[in-house]
Amino acid sequence: MSSKETIPHVVVIGAGPAGYPAAFHAADLGLNVTLIDPEAAPGGVCLYRGCIPSKALLHIAAFLNEAKALADHGVTVEGIKIDLDKLRGFKDSVIQKLTGGLGQLTKQRKIKLVQGRAQFVDAHTVTVTGPEGKTDKVAFDYAVIATGSMPTQIPAWPESPRILDSTGALALEDIPESMLVIGGGYIGLELGQVYSALGTAVSVVEMMPQLVPGADPDLIKVLAQRLKSQFTDIMLETRVAQMEDTGSGVKVSLEAKDGKVTEQTYSKVLVAIGRKPTTAGLGLENTQVKVNEQGFIEIDNQARTAEANLFAIGDVAGQPMLAHKATAEAKVAVEVIAGHKVVFEPKAIPAVMFTDPEIAWCGLTESQAKAESRDIVVTTFPWAASGRATSLGRSDGVTKLIMEPDTHRILGVGIAGPGAGELIAEGTLAVEMAAVAEDLALTIHPHPTLSETMMEAAEAADGQSIHAYRPKRK
Repeated sequence: MSSKETIPHVVVIGAGPAGYPAAFHAADLGLNVTLIDPEAAPGGVCLYRGCIPSKALLHIAAFLNEAKALADHGVTVEGIKIDLDKLRGFKDSVIQKLTGGLGQLTKQRKIKLVQGRAQFVDAHTVTVTGPEGKTDKVAFDYAVIATGSMPTQIPAWPESPRILDSTGALALEDIPESMLVIGGGYIGLELGQVYSALGTAVSVVEMMPQLVPGADPDLIKVLAQRLKSQFTDIMLETRVAQMEDTGSGVKVSLEAKDGKVTEQTYSKVLVAIGRKPTTAGLGLENTQVKVNEQGFIEIDNQARTAEANLFAIGDVAGQPMLAHKATAEAKVAVEVIAGHKVVFEPKAIPAVMFTDPEIAWCGLTESQAKAESRDIVVTTFPWAASGRATSLGRSDGVTKLIMEPDTHRILGVGIAGPGAGELIAEGTLAVEMAAVAEDLALTIHPHPTLSETMMEAAEAADGQSIHAYRPKRK
């Protein structure tokens, strides 16, 4: 071992939802831990500039939209004013509270937190360059690489304060009159809804035939219907050919599928075309670590790289680039280092879009089953038949189960509607435990709740759900 101690020294590079759980779990297992990150406190991109601040703003957006919708129920809300400084303050206070809490937990676990950027010298040494440029060497026995990801950019597009990535959009410097969102995925649609609720005329452009490519169309249809009333324009199968900062806005050339090109000018443009793993400048070339064509570090099912004492977790280690997947990988990597016999092999990793309505799914999707020519049975329960959804004025949702034809073992679950992100956990558990539809159907769910839609979708697998009639099968 490189350290004089008998306890292994583990260096964790990156303190996001992969890195800080790895450091915490390693400390809890009695390992000697150093956590390295550019920020003064743990949290990573997710907490500082991603998951958490976006959800804080989505909470505000949901309230604004609900206040408008109450007019249909006989309640008119007037005089709503947006104080942008206070709104930014609320968002920042959420970040400060959570990062501060993680900082305290780091101290309580006696983890050495080093602020700076790490670079491998070899497989047992990194240099760390601090905020003031000072460089120190840190030797270790094991390292966990958890450097996350960054927004994807197109080099041909101009640099301009009017062209934002997700970090710039979350800064909420102003409320632009109009905005084009490039990319109809998670980040673009979530932030698009935030700006729309605040008063911006939002348009979205997506190269693929549907929003959120890869997700099941019936789920996205529920979201798309609502977005039609919130967004100025939704342009599918359209690409951005060129952008130009005119001094007062951004002129965008849009090329449709048929080759027709139109020009529109927007106050600001949000580029949300995905994220790429952060591996540049890590000095991986000084190790045996392998990086694939997509830029991800190659790992096995124990999160181990080609260099036996180096591990990689989270966004930098491959899809899906989700915080909860990163945290789960962190536990596996650290337990492997501690000598436990574990592997990372989940049956389902839930995905959630925190749009309004939320879209969530786990396990096998219909689109995937079709691509793989797999035989499946699908049952759905429309939220129009849910008493709880109707009382909320949100009866446009749907819950569906994807099952094996003979056994009705649940292979996948999809949900569209408010709170789908909370409901999908039950579906993920069902897939993970190889539950059959009858297991869910016989589980008594509280009434009136949206969780009943899961039970009734399961009941439909073997006959009739109480609140949705279907002709008997022969």
